[in-house]
Amino acid sequence: MTETSDLGAHAFNDPAALWREIQVAALEASRSQPLLADFYRYALLDHSDFASALAVVIAETLSSTHISYASALAEIRAVFAENPLIVESALDDLRVLLQEDAAIPEPFTPLLYFSGYRALQCHRVSHVWWATAKKSMASYLQFRCSCTFSVDIHPAACVGKGIFIDHGAGIVIGETAVVEDGVTIFQGVTLGGTGKLDGDRHPKIRRNAFLGANAVVLGNIEIGEGARIGAGAIVTKRVAAGVTVVGLPASAR
Repeated sequence: MTETSDLGAHAFNDPAALWREIQVAALEASRSQPLLADFYRYALLDHSDFASALAVVIAETLSSTHISYASALAEIRAVFAENPLIVESALDDLRVLLQEDAAIPEPFTPLLYFSGYRALQCHRVSHVWWATAKKSMASYLQFRCSCTFSVDIHPAACVGKGIFIDHGAGIVIGETAVVEDGVTIFQGVTLGGTGKLDGDRHPKIRRNAFLGANAVVLGNIEIGEGARIGAGAIVTKRVAAGVTVVGLPASAR
């Protein structure tokens, strides 16, 4: 993650400019890959803004043999209308990925192809439903995400913005977990409990912390701002801000 995307710097802080960059890239891609032209038109080129395309992404996950795509799309659009922060947070997540992930070939890649990014945006909707007494809808969307992306985020978990999720597969985030802005989460991370059946029982991950692949953080403990948890570490005790821990059990380095 030492390189940056070729996306124009002006676009990162301007949603309209970023959306234009995405559509330009999609048009070029559809011309160079004609077999995907209809897909790019459906997913990106026929939309007036990022929110419209994002609604389709989430509706595709929500829809099933039991919920029609049209009904799902209408429901997601209604959630967006009442909760604009969902779209703003999704844009922040996208900006972080475009700035930090050298493996992204096009500015639309996370929106269309990254399971972690897509699952996180679905979580934002399920979180709203959980908080507004639509728990059955929230649980259904969580289930669909788990089946589709192998990412299991409880609808009640609080997740900030500007989140960098790399790969995504196998991530589990428990009910009372908190993930603040700017956190990096690699595949296989678990933010779990220790067997307690009620109360506040999951980790609190503070701003700009880093969770390496397959790291396991258990219990109502704090991972401080800017702390780094090494790949495969098992953490059951508080980690102070800025500290790096590795190993089984995790210890400071």
